[in-house]
Amino acid sequence: MKAAGATQTGAQTIGSGAGIAPQLAELLALRALVQGRRPPRRGAHGVQGHALSTLRGRGMEYAESREYSPGDDARHIDWRLTARSGKAHTKLFQAERERLTLLVADTSPLLYFGTRVRFKSVQAARAGALMAWLALRDGDRVAALRGSMQEAPVPPATGTRGVLHVLDALVRWYAQPPPDDAGLTLALEHARRLLRPGSRVLVLADPASVGGVAATLWAALGRFDASVLLLTDPLEEAPPRATLAFAPAQGAHLALALDAEGVRRRWQHAFAQPLAQAQALLQRAGVRAQVLSGADPSNAWLPLLDAPRPRGAR
Repeated sequence: MKAAGATQTGAQTIGSGAGIAPQLAELLALRALVQGRRPPRRGAHGVQGHALSTLRGRGMEYAESREYSPGDDARHIDWRLTARSGKAHTKLFQAERERLTLLVADTSPLLYFGTRVRFKSVQAARAGALMAWLALRDGDRVAALRGSMQEAPVPPATGTRGVLHVLDALVRWYAQPPPDDAGLTLALEHARRLLRPGSRVLVLADPASVGGVAATLWAALGRFDASVLLLTDPLEEAPPRATLAFAPAQGAHLALALDAEGVRRRWQHAFAQPLAQAQALLQRAGVRAQVLSGADPSNAWLPLLDAPRPRGAR
């Protein structure tokens, strides 16, 4: 159905070609939007080694605890272990390993639709590209995957080469619905096998796909630094009180009477209810979430990464 190309519901509609499929050039250009947003998480990039220290600085992470020795920094006493053992213990730190930033791409056919500015699928690709560029800026390894039994995930990699592999995948996945799409649940199950403590994960999904995933799987994802972007379109959020014409790829043209109350109620049930259910599900799982419309600036969601986890977090 080509509703997006013909719809005149906003000041900026989707023209032929523009906003319908992501282009590698536009994803490359998004790198400029993350420069200077916030300082990198680590000072030195790619620092490796196993030497342990009681002095914690930038680029250091907890390694283990041992009994306290004179001269150890009292600020790093391991109070829990001290209480359990009855002897003072201090925490030791080591050079921080590269963190994994993982993109999980929903490729449901529901995403390949739009009425203003760009398709939801294109917005997903752009948001994923921004996350990949942030991973590069922060010195992370970046990877990406979708729900497929045939295509392997884009493996974790550092540097510009790793980002380019992810961008190439986003362009392919969001150009058109992949014929082997196996759903968001499978994608998240694959993600669980890649994630490690401290990993950062961004899920790009249609609200209906989010609602179709078991609460236990979202709760498992909530143990990591997880965020979900709920991709929507202005027509879904606030349909005009008018009769809209649609041009299917095959068959006769269709008309939708959105000025009729019964039709509007069914419309709300089809779009507003799944969105509300998805938001409530993620809230209970302790996973950060934000609605991102195809008409929104592609970087409008970036503050979500710094937001606290919902109160539902365990």
